Amino acid sequence: MIKAFIRHIKSIQFIKGVLVALAMAIPVFISIYFFNSMDIGFSIALGAILSAPADTSGSLKHKFYGILASIFLAFTITLLIGYFSDYLPIIIPLLIILVFSVSYISVFGFRASLISLAGLLALVLAFAYDSVEISVFQHSLFIVFGGLWYLFLTIATQLIFPQVQTDFLFVNLLEKTANFIKLRGELLVEKNDRALLLETSFKLQIEINELHETIREVILEKRSNAGFSNRIRRQQLIFSKIIEIYELAISNPINYDKFDELFNNHPEKIDEFKVLIFEISERLHHISKVILKEEKLSFNTNFDILLKKIENQIELFELQVGLPESREDVILLLNYKTYQEKQIQNLVDIVRILSNYSKNDKIRGIKNAEKFITPHDYDFKKLKGNFSIKSPIFRHSLRLTLTTLIGFIIGSFIELQQSYWILLTIIVIMRPSYSLTKERTKNRVIGTIIGAFVGVAIVLITQNTIIYALIALTSLIVGFSLVKQNYRNGAAFITLYVIFMYALIYPNILEVIQFRVYDTLIGASLAIAGNYLFWPAWEAKNIKDYLKDSTKSFSSFLKEINTYYHKKGETSVSYRLARKDAFLKVGNLNAAYQRLIQEPKSKQENSAIIYDLVSISNTFLSSLTSLGMYIRSNETGIAPEQFEIYVKHILTNLESVIDKTNNIETNNSLDAKGLKIAKKNYENHFKNLSSTRDQEIEKGIPISNEMKVALHETQLVFEQVRWLLNLSENLVKKINKI
Repeated sequence: MIKAFIRHIKSIQFIKGVLVALAMAIPVFISIYFFNSMDIGFSIALGAILSAPADTSGSLKHKFYGILASIFLAFTITLLIGYFSDYLPIIIPLLIILVFSVSYISVFGFRASLISLAGLLALVLAFAYDSVEISVFQHSLFIVFGGLWYLFLTIATQLIFPQVQTDFLFVNLLEKTANFIKLRGELLVEKNDRALLLETSFKLQIEINELHETIREVILEKRSNAGFSNRIRRQQLIFSKIIEIYELAISNPINYDKFDELFNNHPEKIDEFKVLIFEISERLHHISKVILKEEKLSFNTNFDILLKKIENQIELFELQVGLPESREDVILLLNYKTYQEKQIQNLVDIVRILSNYSKNDKIRGIKNAEKFITPHDYDFKKLKGNFSIKSPIFRHSLRLTLTTLIGFIIGSFIELQQSYWILLTIIVIMRPSYSLTKERTKNRVIGTIIGAFVGVAIVLITQNTIIYALIALTSLIVGFSLVKQNYRNGAAFITLYVIFMYALIYPNILEVIQFRVYDTLIGASLAIAGNYLFWPAWEAKNIKDYLKDSTKSFSSFLKEINTYYHKKGETSVSYRLARKDAFLKVGNLNAAYQRLIQEPKSKQENSAIIYDLVSISNTFLSSLTSLGMYIRSNETGIAPEQFEIYVKHILTNLESVIDKTNNIETNNSLDAKGLKIAKKNYENHFKNLSSTRDQEIEKGIPISNEMKVALHETQLVFEQVRWLLNLSENLVKKINKI
């Protein structure tokens, strides 16, 4: 508990919470102390809090422009709403135009959606302005000043503590990667609940992919400041090793059903692998603790002992089953052991980099690193391209506009103390998908009620304004630091902050709490109803687009693997980019499926088939990565003709899946006879090699490197392309059903 608390106060979220609290508290204190008025300080504090959403993890440049855009939106919207809020014939069309246009900005991506949120919050909070001491224009200018004040604080913090954000991202990534690896170990031995473990795996992959994208943006951008170059290069190298560990975990070359069948009578062979995988996971957790200075760096492990146990079990299995019957299974186990040895080597490399962090100045940066950063497309053509009812963002903008308008009308005609809280709840809760909106609604309502109950209890115990101020300040810090990790708890603390801020102004605080709960319930009800009734974007209708994108990425990745198998040499940038794209696209597919299963049962059309498609896609990526990893990491011969035939058939099947998702009826097929010949050639080649090796064993000839390479390559490459072909055929069958 204490360790978790200490870790939390070291996190970037907690630092941001403190930053927001300081940015708001200092202007208010100065305003009261020097001007005997709260209005100026409140306006500046408002500007600070409206700039906070754009302050998300990423490069300093993107933060800078994101916060500036938020400031511009906040100033413009506050000025417009402030001048026309009393003129109903003007304010209603203005509200419609502003809500739609500001929410439509989200079409430019994640950071743009946060800027959009800042603009929408400014719009709602503009209705709360009722000062007689300063004009609307002055209030708007002070909001600009508050935004610039927050921008100064966040840039200063990042320049003074440049490692905090990156270290926190690395710790997050290491822990999630460790959990993912542990999950892969559990999948080896679990036979009953694999579906549940796979769904957990999907969620982890989504989070890991998001962290990969953020870290790429932070550390892979070109830096002109030479003082940062060595540190950045080391971070790049550590990041590349973590990526490789993740790729190796994904490329786990296992057909679980086949594994169960092969080793059903020899479970101890698999148990030893599980122990080793768990130890690798534990070492990653250790490295994350080292970065947070919770533990000292060490690498005293029993890896050698664990590997020796696995080796002994494989030898025992070979003796128990006998040759040549066990040869194929032994090669499978040996290859899996090789993968784990590579994981261990990556861990050793990370330890070496960390231990030489201050000394090693000869580390090279990643070649063409900037190409791996996902570009931010701010082309205005995107606005035009998405201006259609088919676009999820367009529909979300329409939905949010209509729901906000209904909330505004209800708030205007029902006598509530702070009716704009209804709009605030709608803005904060509503998301493009029903599932996310439902989840946030539940957490928001529960958090608000918890905060209200705690607030009432404190009010009944004491009426001390100093205590109220301290609770408000503490709740603000904790609330902002928790809102990303635990939205329910964050909402509870933010409710406490709002309650006790009002307690410093209004004497009847219990009434404030009562209306806070009422408004939240009304706003939450409108948000969930709006997402269900107004142009809903059910994932079952949209998931084909994600499936199409992932299938296209498979096709590109397979082509790159095929090229590399023929040319060998250094891994090309195009290969690594294709691999990255495949991981991201499958992550997006997993995220879409997670949203689908949270939607109403009546809207989950073909959910069982979609689950199969998602599972097959993840298995396809795993097998594809495994094939690429083997070819890149091992000595291989000339790519055989039968490999080409298999690749052509797999690509043809993938093309059929893409056509089906585009509602195009095609008959993409190749000669089945050629495939049968290719399969027979692969099998005969392996049988011939096995027969030759059996004769060598009889003569007492030790296995040569050439024979070992030929046996492993033939069996493993054939196994993977045969499995990929089977998966691609299953994709075609499943997509035909929907």
